[in-house]
Amino acid sequence: MGDGGCAATNTKIEEGEGGYILEDVPHLNDYLHSLPTYPNPLQDNPAYSVVKQYFVDVDDTVAQKIVVHKNGDRGIHFRRAGPRQKVYFKSDEVHACIVTCGGLCPGLNTVIREIVCGLHYMYGVSKIIGIDGGYMGFYSKNTITLTPKVVNDIHKRGGTVLGTSRGGHDTSKIVDSIQDRGINQVYVIGGDGTQKGAAVIYEEVRRRGLKVSVAGIPKTIDNDIPVIDRSFGFDTAVEEAQRAINAAHVEAESTENGIGVVKLMGRYSGFIAMYATLASRDVDCCLIPESPFFLEGKGGLFQFIRKRLKENGHMVIVIAEGAGQDLLTESMQSMGQQDASGNKQLQDVGFWISHRIKDHFAKEHNMAITLKYIDPTYMIRAIPSNASDNVYCTLLAHSAVHGAMAGYTGFTCGPVNGRHSYIPFNRITEKQNKVVITDRMWARLLSSTNQPSFL
Repeated sequence: MGDGGCAATNTKIEEGEGGYILEDVPHLNDYLHSLPTYPNPLQDNPAYSVVKQYFVDVDDTVAQKIVVHKNGDRGIHFRRAGPRQKVYFKSDEVHACIVTCGGLCPGLNTVIREIVCGLHYMYGVSKIIGIDGGYMGFYSKNTITLTPKVVNDIHKRGGTVLGTSRGGHDTSKIVDSIQDRGINQVYVIGGDGTQKGAAVIYEEVRRRGLKVSVAGIPKTIDNDIPVIDRSFGFDTAVEEAQRAINAAHVEAESTENGIGVVKLMGRYSGFIAMYATLASRDVDCCLIPESPFFLEGKGGLFQFIRKRLKENGHMVIVIAEGAGQDLLTESMQSMGQQDASGNKQLQDVGFWISHRIKDHFAKEHNMAITLKYIDPTYMIRAIPSNASDNVYCTLLAHSAVHGAMAGYTGFTCGPVNGRHSYIPFNRITEKQNKVVITDRMWARLLSSTNQPSFL
């Protein structure tokens, strides 16, 4: 379990012809009947007057599966994100709050900035606060007043201006705080544990019959959230990882039998390691959690290192932090321990594998190696997002704002096959997205590095 408890959110299912299934998200109307609606202020916004059909049709949906067989079912769809003609909040009645939870990730400040600017410039909302220091900030800390002026330059900085923490999720205290402060829109930015927490908050808000929209923006640098195309910060992380790989390559190339080992993020999923390896073309071996490997004997890593050093005189190894954990469980003191978010605490696999390689070749007197180990994890997490992630964060923030204003709640947003959608919380917290090692992308990597599959 992650930063919060798990809620049994009942998904709204709507079925249509040809095997069409809409997995819908909750709406305030589901439990608060006869709510008044108002014309969307965007219709009078000169910036949007040039856009034909700016408003999303209420029945627009996005297909989860884009490749279909001509005789197959139409399959699962999600409600399309975007502004609606009718909104369920008057601009001057909105009191929004934003909270960031869990680990750092490039783009957090951009999402905060664009929620604030989106609410202010598109919908004329002036009451927006930031919760200081994650979920526990709801009941133990001060709030931060957020205006376009306050957030103007924050996207140029890494981290989160609101502060963050792990754990600290007390549902009733959080919802008490939401009620006491008169908050009616809650924007939660965080990973799967945080989104589980947001689902529980939504359930409690609904139980109390409050007119409060709860909107999630999924955050994971590892790209391990299912359904959505990719998570924000991932593109930036892959780009920044290139610098570490390049440094390892320069070090390895500069000495005889030089080995550069780079540890990248990826507790359960090896997407950053895989994409950084494919982008770099300097990597000889990529090790990820989804693909088991072994060290000794025929077909093992040591044999491959020896072969590659004989061929090229140097090599670069990229390893995801969650790879090879089964190989070092015996030496793990932290076996079974978890952090405050409920994530498994991992041993430093990069440090461990570097020592194992050194020890192995120290015994092989005919091959002296020079090994350099680079761990850029916190440098990658702490940088501001790049251009493509900045644009993506803007779209995510605007999708969340449009959804909350339109009365949707208990949802998270993200692109599904390139179209931004509203997704029920339970769909993105039920499992983790992983690299499929029988897929084409992993085959491309194996062909690029010429490494064994270790199977």
